[in-house]
Amino acid sequence: MTQTIAHFVFTLSGAGNLVRALRKEGLNDQVVATWHDLNFGPIDPSDPSARKRWLEKELGRAAPEDAARSGRDWDDTRFPSHRKVVWLTQRSSAEYAGFLDWLWHRGDAPIDVVDLSEIWISPSPELGPERPSFLATSLASLHHENIRHNKLWELARPLPVSERLQYREMWKQLISENAPIRVIENGKLVSAEASYFDSLLMDLMTDDWQLLSRIVGTAMAVELDNEIINTGFDWLQRRLMTFVEHGELELLEERSREETHLSQLRLARRR
Repeated sequence: MTQTIAHFVFTLSGAGNLVRALRKEGLNDQVVATWHDLNFGPIDPSDPSARKRWLEKELGRAAPEDAARSGRDWDDTRFPSHRKVVWLTQRSSAEYAGFLDWLWHRGDAPIDVVDLSEIWISPSPELGPERPSFLATSLASLHHENIRHNKLWELARPLPVSERLQYREMWKQLISENAPIRVIENGKLVSAEASYFDSLLMDLMTDDWQLLSRIVGTAMAVELDNEIINTGFDWLQRRLMTFVEHGELELLEERSREETHLSQLRLARRR
């Protein structure tokens, strides 16, 4: 009898893409999505309230994700006899951090891994004219037809003990450092200061008014040029508003937190 499979992924949109691909292929595998954005904020498990306070202060985000974190026991309670397949990419800091945290709590139970880090995707003919292959930077960025066409779930392989230990040591180090953010450098997830992206953002600023959303989008595109997804909109928006608070940027008009992305910014005029 074929063992039922449960896939664990660390991006909500990527989970949706995977579900659509599996169902179109006629597969009924379970897909479990967990989303914590553990590439920023405190991650020390001994003080979960610190992360809740940090998210509320820095990003204005209430903490539904903290409640979701209790779902790390999903695999033991809901899928006790399933074959467990976890999806990893070392090109997305959020997905990489989610994987490391999930693995940290798995003990020595056997798991299989789909590592997308160096996988080239052959575009599905369902999506139009023939196009060149491209790197799979994130499950979230893959159209379900491309997941299906390349049958990415067939890449699953047992995680060797040596790799498991390396990943655990990496996460143990990151927990001990408990830095404001974590980024990918040379294929590893490392701790970084809150100011890590500041020079990139300031290089995009001019004396003319610009939409905050455009500045952030351009910065994220620059990061993607390296085929790495190291940050997201919320964090870069917060850093820009920090520049406003420090008087380095000017804000055309005050907006609600929900409409901050519509703000216009420029370099502060020296008086």
